[in-house]
Amino acid sequence: MARAMTAYKSGDPTTLNRLYGRAKGKPLRAGQQALVDNLLPQIAVPDEGPVTAQRLFGEDCPLHFEIGFGGGEHMANRAEMLPNHGFIGAEPFLNGVAQALLHVSGDNGAHPPIANVRIHHGDALEVLSRIPDGTLSFLYLLHPDPWPKARHAKRRMMNDGPVDMFAAKLKPGGEFRFGTDHAVYLRHALMVMQRHTEQFEWLCDKPGDFQKRPGGWPETRYEAKARTVYGHEVWYFRYRRK
Repeated sequence: MARAMTAYKSGDPTTLNRLYGRAKGKPLRAGQQALVDNLLPQIAVPDEGPVTAQRLFGEDCPLHFEIGFGGGEHMANRAEMLPNHGFIGAEPFLNGVAQALLHVSGDNGAHPPIANVRIHHGDALEVLSRIPDGTLSFLYLLHPDPWPKARHAKRRMMNDGPVDMFAAKLKPGGEFRFGTDHAVYLRHALMVMQRHTEQFEWLCDKPGDFQKRPGGWPETRYEAKARTVYGHEVWYFRYRRK
């Protein structure tokens, strides 16, 4: 008897082996293209081999990793706050990479270039898999694509496979930060994290802890648009690796 076909296949981003979403938007301006051509190769994460602070920054500094950094505002601001820490960001959207490179280069002279950032244009999990276990001090997943349809839930970065990887890569006491303005994703993420209480402690004592952006958490352009243009509530979650 033939087996019934279904769209609800099992899996998550660690097993699907495919990047979803846009890779490129509007054509880059000449200045953006120049940054992609000239600056990106200088600060790109190596394509092969272990991804360590020593290899990327020449010293054993605290290491941060941001999955899908959008336009790079959060990553750049955090890197400026913590100049002795190393920051790695991964983003498949070329236009976002170009915007992040502008921040790293100094925003056309608005501030000095940021030396403690490395960028990967592509799959975050591929780079994360090459970071030695127990290495990261911080890991960020801010406003990921919610994939709101049930049949697309397996594409969400907040799933058991990726969260297990987050736990493996964070050092004990390291922090995982997650932010969203999408109510469906919020409920899904909370259910997923409830299955990982042996690995993570939710740093929350009262509703205000996840309803207000914590100190040292720079606002992204996407977050500001969600609040001011669309009138969305934004939620902020901090989890400590046990």
